[in-house]
Amino acid sequence: MIKIDLITGFLGAGKTTFLIEYARFLMRQGLRVGILEYDLGAINVDMLLLNRLRCDKCELEMVAAACDADCLSRRFKTKLISMAMSGYDRVIVEPSGVFDMDQFYDALREEPLENWYEIGSVITIVNANLSDEIGDEADFLLASQAACAGRIVLSRTQLVNTDRIERTKAHIAEAAAKIKCSRFDAKFVEKNWEDFEDQDFAEIMNSGYVISDYIKLTAGSDSSFESISFLDVKDSLDELKGKIKSLFSDKTYGNVLRVKGFVIEDGVSYQVNATQYELMAQPIAIGQHTVIVIGTDLNEKLIRELIG
Repeated sequence: MIKIDLITGFLGAGKTTFLIEYARFLMRQGLRVGILEYDLGAINVDMLLLNRLRCDKCELEMVAAACDADCLSRRFKTKLISMAMSGYDRVIVEPSGVFDMDQFYDALREEPLENWYEIGSVITIVNANLSDEIGDEADFLLASQAACAGRIVLSRTQLVNTDRIERTKAHIAEAAAKIKCSRFDAKFVEKNWEDFEDQDFAEIMNSGYVISDYIKLTAGSDSSFESISFLDVKDSLDELKGKIKSLFSDKTYGNVLRVKGFVIEDGVSYQVNATQYELMAQPIAIGQHTVIVIGTDLNEKLIRELIG
């Protein structure tokens, strides 16, 4: 049977960055890897980042998540069926940060997928500098993802102190308690990712997963999370940074949780990632003029006036 891993985590946690290094580790072990990627909205900017992995040992597939939950479930199952025919040793699923865990487990319990796949590991990525107040629905997503994980891998630990890390771990435990999680025995990985060696990835690869009962809240495609996508954005890098800062500081735009995309300036492509506490822009080999704003209660008219 084909081992299938799920790499999940709330918005801006660093899933794609981890996935790139994890997939490279799997390929070093001689495995042929298939990656199934989908994002919230009609544009999948993470596919551009993952393109660097394409080779004879790694292929990428995508499911567009700009549809209702039933449609997304059908697309997800159909894509996994086709990937099962492609000769992969390991399949990695990276969903949107506002992902309902039941979508993954329900799909793999149904024929014919249950005959072809077995769950390898569920890996949840959490920003070590997690915001103290992300809202009840975000807390549910965070808790349900963490409750099912074989390992919770903290990102950006090198940027925060020990107290901040402990506050983040306490936040996850409190979020799990709010949804009456029946079993929460989280195993954290706190090591700086830059110091990861193959044995660290091997431990994560073999960490398995946990089945936990908890009170289910509405999440995923039918939730209050929404995205607004922009193509052909002409702003300079500094102009876009200024607008992103306004999105987070001015609540008339709504509750903006994540902004990501690319901007091209003087022939150089930059990957832009922003949350409430961070705004990062890094050069990248290839990009396009694309921006996605994700959040709740978004004022689309004002946001389009600002960025459009």
